[in-house]
Amino acid sequence: MSLTEQLVYLIENKSIDDEDIEAASWYLLDAIANIAAGLNTDQGRILRSWFLEESPDTSRKVFFMGSLMHILEMDDLHRRSVVHPGCVVIPAVIAVGLRAGISGRMMLEAAIKGFEACTRIGNSVGPTHYKIWHNTATCGTFGAAYAAGNLMGLNSLKLCDALGNAGTQSSGLWEFVEDGSMSKHLHAGRAGQSGLIAAELARHGFSGSHTILEGERGFYKACCPDAMPEELLSNPDSQWQIHQTSIKPWPSCRHTHPSIDAALELSSTLDGEFPESIVVGVTQATIDVCDNSNPKTVYEAKFSLQHCVSIAILYGQIGFDSFDSEARQQASGLAKKFSLKCNEEFEKDYPDAWGAKVKVKLTNGKELSVRRKNAKGDPEARLSPKEMLEKAEMLFRYGGVPNAEVWYERILGLSREQSFGDSDLIPVSYTHLTLPTKRIV
Repeated sequence: MSLTEQLVYLIENKSIDDEDIEAASWYLLDAIANIAAGLNTDQGRILRSWFLEESPDTSRKVFFMGSLMHILEMDDLHRRSVVHPGCVVIPAVIAVGLRAGISGRMMLEAAIKGFEACTRIGNSVGPTHYKIWHNTATCGTFGAAYAAGNLMGLNSLKLCDALGNAGTQSSGLWEFVEDGSMSKHLHAGRAGQSGLIAAELARHGFSGSHTILEGERGFYKACCPDAMPEELLSNPDSQWQIHQTSIKPWPSCRHTHPSIDAALELSSTLDGEFPESIVVGVTQATIDVCDNSNPKTVYEAKFSLQHCVSIAILYGQIGFDSFDSEARQQASGLAKKFSLKCNEEFEKDYPDAWGAKVKVKLTNGKELSVRRKNAKGDPEARLSPKEMLEKAEMLFRYGGVPNAEVWYERILGLSREQSFGDSDLIPVSYTHLTLPTKRIV
């Protein structure tokens, strides 16, 4: 069997229990809250304007929701694969599930399988892929195709066709970090949309290569020079990969989060003293993506380790307003005192763990340091149900959605529902949404 065929076999023969379904419900809540919040952004308003130019079909909805979900940098992340599975898989699940009147449990099962497909492929691409290619975009397409195909009732053969069709559309380049452009949101939306189209075509009999991964002109050969195909099918009896997916508490690149956590702890111990110097030890991947001592835009600040750590030290908190022009100005002086180093211990553990150590020398000569092997929201440091609800409340409030507690009950109770319509699941109206007139923090 080809690798694609073996992957389908692994996923289709893996059982889903109530614990898995409950986990998926929480990821669905997080996804929908991020979608709602994404509307109250400059990028979200542009996307909404585009979305409403035409009568929205399922494909357009997937693109729209996926792009929105990825804007605020608070969507989920699977560390080992470096994939944000939710923003590509869940919009496809919502759009297809609601179109077909699928039961809530079937939608959640499809999400679990979609997470599995894109994260396992992400596990196998090798570290060099991530230097140029955005794993969420390249690997996420497979996850959206699998989830959508599952909801369409595709058999194993046609699921392989769907994955083949998805792989040949795989794309997404990191160049957007050079100028803070909006293309990263396009990546998420397009990956979900391409996955949906791949599955729909397979349903109609449109074949896709079953050797799309390992073939001489396939995915690995094209953009994975140090691919690790053995990782694709490793540990088949382990928990579903959705349980290994982190939930983000801070609205910034996940690479910054272990350092933010350490800096927040340090902030509470400084007693008014100002750091004379800051040394941050992280993985090389973190430095590659987040070394920017002078961010000029909100998005650049979200990808600046210097900015994120400075704000955490200065104010002891991180919020939506931590990246605006005023915050960037306030943090600029401290950001110049930074030294970034690749920590060999963290590097050895990456990508299974994303560690960080923040060390400060104060003006009085005292030195303090805090290290984190994992970040808040990782499987080893999960957000509690209370913290998950608080995060969702914050996102819904930012998006101008009233009575968020009503949506908690509906979304978390989805597994008991025979079918859901748009108005019952999505707390935003595509056509008549009233956005806040000013920023809500």
